Amino acid sequence: MSAREVAVLLLWLSCCGSALWRYSTNSPNYRIFSTRSTIKLEYEGTLFTEWSVPETCFVLNKSSPTTELRCSSPGVHAIKPIVTGPDEEERYLFVESSHTCFLWYYRVRHFLNNFTQLITVWAYDPESADPDELLGNAEEPSINSIVLSTQMATLGQKPVIHTVLKRKVYSSNEKMRRGTWRIVVPMAKDDALKEIRGNQVTFQDCFIADFLILLTFPLLTIPESPGYLPISSPRGSQLMASWDACVVASAVLVTDMETFHTTDSFKSWTRIRVPPDILSDDERRSVADVILSRDRIVFLINGVLYIKSFRGFIRLGGIVNLPDGGITGISSRKWCWVNYLLKAKGRRSTFAVWTENEIYLGSILLKFARLVTTTELKNILSLSVTATLTVDRVEYTGHPLEIAVFLNYCTVCTVTKKIFLVIYNEDTKQWVSQDFTLDAPIDSVIMPHFTFSALPGLLLWNKHSIYYCYHNFTFTGILQTPAGHGNLSMLSNDSIIHEVFIDYYGDILVKMENNVIFYSKINTRDAVKLHLWTNYTTRAFIFLSTSGQTYFLYALDDGTIQIQDYPLRLEAQSIAFTTKDKCPYVAFHNNVAHVFYFLDKGEALTVWTQIVYPENTGLYVIVESYGPKILQESHDISFEAAFGYCTKTLTLTFYQNVDYERISDYFETQDNHTGLVLVQFRPSEYSKTCPIAQKVFQIAVGCDDKKFIAIKGFSKKGCHHHDFSYVIEKSYLRHQPSKNLRVRYIWGEYGCPLRLDFTEKFQPVVQLFDDNGYVKDVEANFIVWEIHGRDDYSFNNTMAQSGCLHEAQTWKSMIELNKHLPLEEVWGPENYKHCFSYAIGKPGDLNQPYEIINSSNGNHIFWPMGHSGMYVFRVKILDPNYSFCNLTAMFAIETFGLIPSPSVYLVASFLFVLMLLFFTILVLSYFRYMRIYRRYIYEPLHKPQRKRKKN
Repeated sequence: MSAREVAVLLLWLSCCGSALWRYSTNSPNYRIFSTRSTIKLEYEGTLFTEWSVPETCFVLNKSSPTTELRCSSPGVHAIKPIVTGPDEEERYLFVESSHTCFLWYYRVRHFLNNFTQLITVWAYDPESADPDELLGNAEEPSINSIVLSTQMATLGQKPVIHTVLKRKVYSSNEKMRRGTWRIVVPMAKDDALKEIRGNQVTFQDCFIADFLILLTFPLLTIPESPGYLPISSPRGSQLMASWDACVVASAVLVTDMETFHTTDSFKSWTRIRVPPDILSDDERRSVADVILSRDRIVFLINGVLYIKSFRGFIRLGGIVNLPDGGITGISSRKWCWVNYLLKAKGRRSTFAVWTENEIYLGSILLKFARLVTTTELKNILSLSVTATLTVDRVEYTGHPLEIAVFLNYCTVCTVTKKIFLVIYNEDTKQWVSQDFTLDAPIDSVIMPHFTFSALPGLLLWNKHSIYYCYHNFTFTGILQTPAGHGNLSMLSNDSIIHEVFIDYYGDILVKMENNVIFYSKINTRDAVKLHLWTNYTTRAFIFLSTSGQTYFLYALDDGTIQIQDYPLRLEAQSIAFTTKDKCPYVAFHNNVAHVFYFLDKGEALTVWTQIVYPENTGLYVIVESYGPKILQESHDISFEAAFGYCTKTLTLTFYQNVDYERISDYFETQDNHTGLVLVQFRPSEYSKTCPIAQKVFQIAVGCDDKKFIAIKGFSKKGCHHHDFSYVIEKSYLRHQPSKNLRVRYIWGEYGCPLRLDFTEKFQPVVQLFDDNGYVKDVEANFIVWEIHGRDDYSFNNTMAQSGCLHEAQTWKSMIELNKHLPLEEVWGPENYKHCFSYAIGKPGDLNQPYEIINSSNGNHIFWPMGHSGMYVFRVKILDPNYSFCNLTAMFAIETFGLIPSPSVYLVASFLFVLMLLFFTILVLSYFRYMRIYRRYIYEPLHKPQRKRKKN
């Protein structure tokens, strides 16, 4: 926000309420707050006299309510305005001595033709940048930024894009253009969080700070339509909002005048309006709740759901399997777990809808299904049939597969009710009653919010107090202030709770309706009151930006909105300085690089976490896991003490130890050992002043759908694709059909065929890949079969040569055992039995071909010598302990060599015709020569010549 906009905003905020003061810098989100920064001071009120600052700081104009401050030395500096009246609150600003002075700026262009994004990056100095760069509106670098970026490039600077979730790296392959670098990255839905990083290059002893950005597929705000009317909450009500859990920049805000939609954290926005012929004027002003689901906004109005999208504004009811009225609440996911879809069976819900007696779950495609009724819940929970049971709230927990249902239960419903909690797992379809009950007045409204943690952690609040429930409902109480008050209204001029904001770092902000803010951290018991930042009468809401920082959004009386960065870290440090609150540890590290890990069969995950603390403190790291009991853990702890500090390092390995080869029900056992586990590392003690005090990540045990296999040397590219068919002679087919089989070659499935002389043996080399590319060669057992039924090939190893002690499985034997199954299902890891034990199977004939291949047994496929042909094989991993996935691949081989031998019948026919022709000619020759012979017997060979008679 520019200085001019801040001044205008402060002028508008000025009113008869109490005075306040705040500060700002040119650096967005206060990312640089150092001795090099210009700190802008702003006082709101009429009683100002001058600024009180320490001697090490310089004020440009001490007697001006709006001025600039610079501090030449690092440390904690006490700043406050001197006023004519009661003293104003004093802030303690933590000014750093940092060598990070510059920031990255970026612009994005989307190319939907190839699903890529062109990121234009340059460096800028917040102290000398243009206003457009400070506001994020610049399309190209300023002159100062061009000079800075060019100079940094000369010194070796070159930015790269690192993705946070998948750890991919993208860099520029082009020369710098007008002080900018250009980097092309693919669009990604599940790898949207990225970071711009540079080389460790300095200019004037200053580095460039890394910059966290969020890049998804291009998002569009719903456009305003001419002639449409505003939709809003009731007059005088507080702001309500909703945002996409995975794209926090996409949000919707409902005021008592308008509804606003944004896709860039309200740097730009549109008004959401509705057609004039669907809702009455009272209904348009009666929005009770709102949910943003991708590019759709769902409104709850008078017990009915309506949806606004690019296609229009419609009423949801029976057409999507929802009630046409009586809906009491809606909720959506609060935490983003991109890869939480562990199993492919069905889709997980994205939001919940409920009435007093029914609960419905909906997907992103707006497909709803009734989950349960209170009558069914009474049977599930074994409750009295005569008692009254109603649905109070439905909330998504921190676990991506669980949904919490708060139920009101009473027998005589006059004064009090009992609120208890059950959790439903969308994966297992099970209901579990939790060790949680709360007695409340019959008319009380309780709002829940689950924290970002492994074990279920929960905050509940009414108008005045916050009730916490941590560590799977074992650590409970009411959030207390240092003065011993659990009633926050008593410390905020009797205002009531408006918003409870929780971020991924465990910070908790409780905003009262008059904008008084209380600060706490999860797993702590108390809250502190922060300095006043916004006027009592301003309507405000706290949001989280894409860079993980908080900001205020203000709804103005002219029907517009305004945003302002909020320095939560600096404000918390200022209060901690006055309360003498210190973090008990010096450092808390870990090597958890991802928030999501997949564990397949035979794999293990090893991570470490380390805590450094002063001697005689006695801290340690707590490891908490939540989910199905499918993982085993091994711990190793190392300890070191030096120079008055202790270092404890915990190494933790997660693994499975299950043998799937000797089980009776392969698929059921697999399902019982797959699932999603949340793991959390946290110090045994910490305070509100500690930096990131936890690490939460997922371990999914099961099939990674991005994992696949391929045969080395085969590809679907690099050869000329042309339509053709070929015929397989019926005698070459496994089931001996009555006629030959004609096959059309499908290039997209089979790929490019490999041409082999039929004297060459062939052993497939199976390779494992994931979405990052090649992983390793597969060493496990696998089988191959010709998908069209050919069996005119064999294997060079016999069972005896392979070391079998009894007859091994073959395609013939497996087909006999599973005649009811198609060929591709008769043999696989679910029924594999090895042949290397006397205890299994019968001796049999060990001179048969061994039809199982692996990378080390030397088993090859060899081809018939009498004819060439086209073979399309499918390969399948046979080892039941290799993967939860059904890993298969296809490859094609064309054999060639000598001209194929003709048919016996054809040869015999040809010889018969040839002999018949020979004897025919012989007979004809005999009669011909006999005729000549007879003629010359009776006629002399030489007749005497008669003398010519002379006349």
